[in-house]
Amino acid sequence: MGVSIGMHRYGGVQFNYNGKEIGHVHSNGLLDVLFSRQIKYDLMNQGLINDHHVFNNSGWISFYIKKEEDVAYAIDLLRMAYLKYSK
Repeated sequence: MGVSIGMHRYGGVQFNYNGKEIGHVHSNGLLDVLFSRQIKYDLMNQGLINDHHVFNNSGWISFYIKKEEDVAYAIDLLRMAYLKYSK
């Protein structure tokens, strides 16, 4: 399957596919996931995610997991990234 987890260099848990990072979640509930810029802009237009908190001109997105209901969407974002990279 090629999926692994580890510690992220800035804290939190990092999710990898075949050794390449696809996302990470910080201890404050901030989830960052890497997509293509087109997918990022599509998600931003839906109003569900934010531009990455540091790397604005990239495919990275940020999503705050603030309540229990946000967990399912966070998992969906990671699943989307996994499917993108596993093709």
